[in-house]
Amino acid sequence: MSQNFTPPAPDSYSPVAAPAPARGGNIGLGIVAAVVAAVVTGGIYGAIIGASGYQIGYAAVAVGAVVGLAAGKVGGANPVLPLLSVLLSLAAVFGGQLFGIAWILADELGTTVPDVLSIGVPKLVEAWQEVSSPMTFLFLAIGGYAAFQSARKAGH
Repeated sequence: MSQNFTPPAPDSYSPVAAPAPARGGNIGLGIVAAVVAAVVTGGIYGAIIGASGYQIGYAAVAVGAVVGLAAGKVGGANPVLPLLSVLLSLAAVFGGQLFGIAWILADELGTTVPDVLSIGVPKLVEAWQEVSSPMTFLFLAIGGYAAFQSARKAGH
């Protein structure tokens, strides 16, 4: 038993919209990506400070931008990610500054960076406080702002 099938005329086809592409929305992976970006960029920022002896504002902006971009691209538009990116960026810039100070101290003392780091974070924070200026805090703020904006824009 068969029936004849006649397809409808091409004019009667209604276009079907393609499904919207899935946006990144995995907050867990976004957090992991932001943490990895913060550790890597903080280390690079510290190396720049240690090698040059100067804090460079563009480098702090780059730290924040990379952290925010990683969080937003991987984690999507979750509203927690821009705020988390700010915190991670602040930690990365601060950690980079401490690493830079350790690098400079190692050069001055004729020792290695791991030896200087072994004195402990509280001693490095004391050294950081001694050399801090308003520009130090400006770089922290700029990095945080760049992270927030990058995460917000990348997630949408």
